[in-house]
Amino acid sequence: MVLVIDAQIAGISGDMLLSSLVSIGANKAKVIDGVYSVEDYLKGSKITKLDFGKVVKHGIEATRLVLETSENHHERKGIEIQECILSTSDKIGLSEKAKVFAKESIRSLLHAESKIHGEPLESVHFHEASSIDTVIDIIGSAIALDDLKLFSDQIISTPVAVGSGTLTFSHGTTSNPASAILEIFRNSDTIICGGQVREELTTPTGASLLVNLADRCSEFYPTMKIKSIGYGAGSKDFEGFSNVLKIVRGESIDEFQLDTVQILETNLDDVSGETIGHMIDKLITNGAKDVTVTGAITKKGRPTNLVSVICEPSVTNSLMSILVSETGTLGVRVRSSNRYIVPRIIVTVPILLQGKNFTVRCKIVKHEETVKHFKVESDDVKLIAESLALSFKVTSDLIAEEVKRRLNIK
Repeated sequence: MVLVIDAQIAGISGDMLLSSLVSIGANKAKVIDGVYSVEDYLKGSKITKLDFGKVVKHGIEATRLVLETSENHHERKGIEIQECILSTSDKIGLSEKAKVFAKESIRSLLHAESKIHGEPLESVHFHEASSIDTVIDIIGSAIALDDLKLFSDQIISTPVAVGSGTLTFSHGTTSNPASAILEIFRNSDTIICGGQVREELTTPTGASLLVNLADRCSEFYPTMKIKSIGYGAGSKDFEGFSNVLKIVRGESIDEFQLDTVQILETNLDDVSGETIGHMIDKLITNGAKDVTVTGAITKKGRPTNLVSVICEPSVTNSLMSILVSETGTLGVRVRSSNRYIVPRIIVTVPILLQGKNFTVRCKIVKHEETVKHFKVESDDVKLIAESLALSFKVTSDLIAEEVKRRLNIK
């Protein structure tokens, strides 16, 4: 199964995610009962009302968290919030995956605040995130995800609307998105966009939940058969669009998988072959999926090498730096590209060749549990060829036959 978290219009907050999970079918009573347990570990905070109701947001009926609390604290140490979440997770019997999700979500908030303010984790104080609301969003979402068995799904996020303009909080006025949002999304694969209003659309709690839940970010929905849809309402109302987080669950169609990669290109007309070879090795070592060098002719009949690099968005800047520093190029073209790939798995296969035991890594393509195609990792073939003093081709053929026998491939 696959779950799409569609935050490209209205962004995401903790209560919107929790509400959307209840909307799509999570047991409401189970969520409410579990959430009340947080009162035992957060002194000075009480839940006076907790429920989920229906509301219409700009023509879309959605589920909304109805929450009223009584609080005596305006700020707390982030560690206190973390301890409350960990203790509650243990008390209510969350699964290990749900516990890890809850723990990492609050840690993302902690690390962001620590980085921004230059303070150690144990000294970080939460202001806006110090209320019981933050704990409810994280614990409630973990319970709902557990109940729906979504931790075993492939979870995909769309690009996330964050809004624009300015916002005022405990430290004064700042541009939106706030530093905490940017820090949480930094080094993740999540793509952000401004959105349609000059207000905050994505909250730090929502961002923390998303980066610890989504397996990847894609501008497009995967190939899927839709089974259920959930709508989680935010507290604000906007002109022109529904302030609603949409989540869609369906059955993945495994023939192809769609993802988004970056293509980096540059022309090199005064660089030696040795430099290009070193550049390729360094790009691959630092995260490039593939590097292609093609001979071409440019203006005034000059011979050139066109370098094309395929990579994940998260390593784009570091690979551009390598291209510039290693080759002296004065510019790099960058574009996003959709890519359809055949689903594959990597397995380790033990083999016996000439009386010696080896293991090789194989990329395997399956269809209806039958292996249709496999490819042995070339580095493993090289090592075995050297060990047996055989040519690469002969070794490759021997390994292929042994892998077929081991995997029962006809």
